[in-house]
Order: sequence, then structure tokens, then C-alpha cells
Amino acid sequence: MRAHLLAGPAPRDFRMDASAPQPLIALSGIEVSLPSEAGLVHILRGIDLDVADGEAVGLVGPSGSGKSTLLMVLAGLERPTAGEVRVAGRTFAGMDEDALALFRRDNIGVVFQSFHLIATMTALENVAVPLEFAGRRDAFDRAGAELEAVGLGHRLGHYPSQLSGGEQQRVALARAVAAGPKLLLADEPTGNLDGATGAAVIDLIFARHARLGTTLVLITHDVALASACDRIVQLKDGRIESIAPGAGRGALAAR
Repeated sequence: MRAHLLAGPAPRDFRMDASAPQPLIALSGIEVSLPSEAGLVHILRGIDLDVADGEAVGLVGPSGSGKSTLLMVLAGLERPTAGEVRVAGRTFAGMDEDALALFRRDNIGVVFQSFHLIATMTALENVAVPLEFAGRRDAFDRAGAELEAVGLGHRLGHYPSQLSGGEQQRVALARAVAAGPKLLLADEPTGNLDGATGAAVIDLIFARHARLGTTLVLITHDVALASACDRIVQLKDGRIESIAPGAGRGALAAR
């Protein structure tokens, strides 16, 4: 915590040139600070970052660097203390919670480390629920197709307790992409999985990203995994420390 309280160098600006195409994600001066008994804790310190439409970006950094908080800001689940968040041409500052929820439903898919499946619903129902909320008449057909795409066509009627960890994460991925989001956020999606199962899930995430043309932001402690993205963004003490080009999906074959 002390590192968060100390002053540091000025934040660096990693936004695109003004002449470049409109980015899908545009972050300007993002700060997140929370009160504590020891004083104000600065979690994010002036993040400036643009991410292009269809790009894959890996966010890496030690625990406490602000990765998960940044993802929550991108999802509209955490309000920044200062700065502007723009995703798919919309600025979050002018939206209330209901508007943000609708925007997430139509534009953002999130894959969490802990799956967050509804225990009393089957795999098919878990994927179909957000589609039903969106008024999709083909909700169950679409959900079934996405589960087929992640190799779970034979498990449609199974409940989360009847699925392995890897299968549950594949259900979560199918749910995240079923509505065709412009932005896919993945927060340590292999953190609760063994190596082989995690690798299979990562292959599926990149395959769905490529097939659907979504922008992907992947949070991971694994720099080798992040290198499969187009760019690697290194966070430290709530700031962007560096940005480097990734090796692309070919890096997955070398793992």
C-alpha cells in the first residue's frame, strides 16, 4: 500500500495519433483512488491508453499494479475518480448504472477467473440468459451454437456442479461472446485451471477473438501468454510502465 501512497513520475501518454482511426477503447487520465485508514490509496495513476478495433492487448504486472481495477473501469463496473473512459464511441461519464448495464449487455463480454455461473441453471440456460434479457428470440439457438463452438455441444443440459473447471470456464466464454460483443475482457481466465486445461481455454479465447473480430483485453501474470497478443501493456504501481509489441497467436504454439 505504501507504494501507492508515494509520489512518482508523471504518467506517460500511450494514446494513438489523432490522425489514426477511431480506437475502440480510449482512456484519458484515468485515476482511481480509495480512502483508507492510512490515507488515500491511489490504485490507478493517470492511465492514457488507446486500443484499436480488433486488437488484442495483454495487461501484465505484479499483484497490486492495478490490472483488475483497470478491467473493472473498462467494463463500467468501477467509476474512475478522474479521467475519461470511451468505449465503442460512448463516454461512460454521462451514463447512469442502468445505461451502463445496457451498454455492457450489447457491447462488452467479460470472462472472470471464478466463472460466475448460475448454479441452478444448465450450461445452455447460463449462456441464453443474457440473450433473453436482450430480447433475442433466438437466445437458445444462439447459446447452443456458442457452446458447440467451445466444444460443449454434448453438455448443454449439465449444471455447473456437473462440469469440470475447464468446462465451466468454456461456458463462461460462450456466455461472454454469445451476443457478439465489440470488446471481450478476460481477467486471469486460467487462474483456477491446471496447465493443460488453461492452455485449451486460452486457445478458445483467441480463436473466438479472431473469428468474431472482437477487441480483446487479457489480464494475466504470465508474460509468455500475454505475448500472444498484439501488444503487451506492463503496469506498475498504477501506471503504464511500458508497451511492447507481442508475438501474436504463434506464441501459443511455443508454450
